[in-house]
Amino acid sequence: MNNRKAFTIVELLMSITIIALLLGILLPAVTTVRTKAKETIQKGQFATIDMALEAFKQDYGDYPPSNWQDGASNTIVYCGAEKLTEALLGWDLAGFDPNSAWRRDGWDALGGIGSYDPCRADGIRTLTERKGPYIDVAKTSVFRLGTTSSTTNDGLYNSATNPYFVFFDSKQPNYVICDVFSVKKLTIPISGGQTKIVTAGTPILYYKADTSSRALTCIPQNAPKSMYKYTDNQALLSLGILPNASTAHNLWKNNGAYFCDPKYKIADQRVPALQTGELWPNRPDTYILISAGADHEFGTNDDILNF
Repeated sequence: MNNRKAFTIVELLMSITIIALLLGILLPAVTTVRTKAKETIQKGQFATIDMALEAFKQDYGDYPPSNWQDGASNTIVYCGAEKLTEALLGWDLAGFDPNSAWRRDGWDALGGIGSYDPCRADGIRTLTERKGPYIDVAKTSVFRLGTTSSTTNDGLYNSATNPYFVFFDSKQPNYVICDVFSVKKLTIPISGGQTKIVTAGTPILYYKADTSSRALTCIPQNAPKSMYKYTDNQALLSLGILPNASTAHNLWKNNGAYFCDPKYKIADQRVPALQTGELWPNRPDTYILISAGADHEFGTNDDILNF
């Protein structure tokens, strides 16, 4: 006679229910811990960028610009995120060229001489003139904004699917430093015709403070006197939320109104609004860096800034 006892159906169902309840309690906690860990890593990345920008300022007397215009034109976009990357890594990731005119094509104001152009008019490409890179390229999450063609997946945004891609050119690298919150898989070419798959984060936004201004406002007619210009990265924000870039970021909507909203982190909550109703921003004499956070969308509560 076999006296072994087995689980009844009721006992089995109760066990499964208890396990499911425990998982329901534990999984959110694990997710929260992972997110907090990522936020700590992101703040560490900002600290590295902060030190690099201070080194850049020591060499050139000021922080890199963040205005959206190409240095040769007021109609071509070369935004703050791209200029941050050029300053710290170089337009071609081989160091910053002191003769840079902050142009999206890498040339200087003279059309190539003394610039990043490999076909310089004097026939010499003087990498010895370069400064930096100010941060380690190998340890930096830096990626192309655009793909090299409509059929490749080596850039954050694809020209064939994004109507705003007119701002970027597949023939030019236009690199950006990305945050640590992985969101999009890219296929990157390596030596020997091989490729590797990597996961990129969302580009880090960079806004330099205008120290000649004394407030923060997004009213169009007053925007020129604002310490921070919401337009500095608007073209990039309009490209949409990765990985599919199907919708624009909240920070981009309504002509940047959320950028200057008292509820957002750029406004210093410790300082009351001026008599004119204008807000006082954080870091009024330096710059701000913004990560989109775990949800990959700028203009939401989980955004991370360098303060």
